Amino acid sequence: MNTPDSQGTQQDVLIERSGPLGRITLNRPRALNSLTRAMLETVRTALDDWAGDDAVTAVLLTGAGGRGLCAGADIRAVHDDAKLGGAGTRAFFRVEYPLNELVSRYPKPYVALMDGITMGGGVGLSGHAGVRIVTERSAVAMPETRIGLVPDVGGSRLLARAPGELGTHVGLTAATMTAGDALHCGFADHYLPSAALPDLTARLTAGEDPAATVAALAAPAPAPASELAAQRGWIDHCYAADSVEEILERLRATGLPAAKDAAEQLLGKSPTMLKVTLAALRRARELPTLAATLDQEYRISCAALAHHDLVEGIRAQVVDKDRDPHWHPAALEQVTAADVARFFETPEGGDLGLGRAG
Repeated sequence: MNTPDSQGTQQDVLIERSGPLGRITLNRPRALNSLTRAMLETVRTALDDWAGDDAVTAVLLTGAGGRGLCAGADIRAVHDDAKLGGAGTRAFFRVEYPLNELVSRYPKPYVALMDGITMGGGVGLSGHAGVRIVTERSAVAMPETRIGLVPDVGGSRLLARAPGELGTHVGLTAATMTAGDALHCGFADHYLPSAALPDLTARLTAGEDPAATVAALAAPAPAPASELAAQRGWIDHCYAADSVEEILERLRATGLPAAKDAAEQLLGKSPTMLKVTLAALRRARELPTLAATLDQEYRISCAALAHHDLVEGIRAQVVDKDRDPHWHPAALEQVTAADVARFFETPEGGDLGLGRAG
């Protein structure tokens, strides 16, 4: 049986030194570099080693295969493990979330190339980096509500801090952001054409300053406009509502095709996870640090592992691919405030405690 903690070898992550540059390459291209616990542990060991190595002046994170940085966790493994109680996935989270927090405070320039597909756990390894680069090929998303889960890996903090209600829209609908959207919503800092990435790597290998190098290469390449930014009017109005039910009512009332499509997207998602996601994003706005947000996400993720909709969502989207999930409860009005509150309780086995450590 494959679980998030049993799959993977060190070859699934390539750890290299190129001059003063520490290079991390996620190396499961046929699986879109989806993450296993062994991969995360390898990345953590490398980052811990390089943090105290004066010969390493910067770190570069990339994905092998040319299609993307990382599509997230190994969802099939999560599905199988959750059916057996979820112990392996909880152990995966206990490695992943502290690593996400380390990325956010890494003592050396940490450059993440969010080229191509960068979703879920891929955002966790890149979206908190010091230097976050997108290209014309970038497709950035927190797609968890598609599979009966809630945005995690610190994604709820990024979404909560996006302008207006854009993050609420992206988080609830699991919308995919373009490079322009990712920049506007605070998931990335710099835009480079993909053709410039080999030059960037070569310069970093030569020991050039990452910030200055990125600025120099980005100068002739204006960032694309954000499509989401152009829709802030109806998005801010609709998603400012206090409940998912009212959000749906406002979306339908606008008469706009884009808002109608958003409503249809929501209607296909788990009612429970929509309500938990909205509550998580609202709470994340008030949490002081990424560490505290990751603590909250750990509680939610552990609760989701024991909920019917996670296994069912992955079954429908990834395993059987019938795209016909049967959610329990099936309607928003059947999900009570008490049902939502249970996702924020301390899980069996204890909390993550990152916020306390910080």
